[in-house]
Amino acid sequence: QVALKESGGGLVQPGGSLQLACEVSGWTVGDAPLAWFRQGPGKEREFVANIGFSETDQYVADSLRGRFTISRANLRNTVFLQMNSLKLEDTGVYSCAAGAYMSVLASDYNYWGQGTQVTVSS
Repeated sequence: QVALKESGGGLVQPGGSLQLACEVSGWTVGDAPLAWFRQGPGKEREFVANIGFSETDQYVADSLRGRFTISRANLRNTVFLQMNSLKLEDTGVYSCAAGAYMSVLASDYNYWGQGTQVTVSS
């Protein structure tokens, strides 16, 4: 079974930065797509970013592009999410996921981590 573990969440003031990491274990099929999703208070889960076989094969949600960056260390099966200029509305539980192909839909991902809390507050 594939397992994912997020880390790096915490409390940060508006305008601050955080870097999240997700370590993937039990993955035996090479460079599979990985993604980040988030769910804020009272909101539906939304797509943040994904990355595939190459770091050039990636996509960041239009509303987040320029502030959020996704990257991957394939040999260590780790995906990062760098978040800059954080806003109050960025608050939520951030989860990483693994799937068989690139997608922006949560339902297309088969394996999920438990999530890490990001709280942006003054």
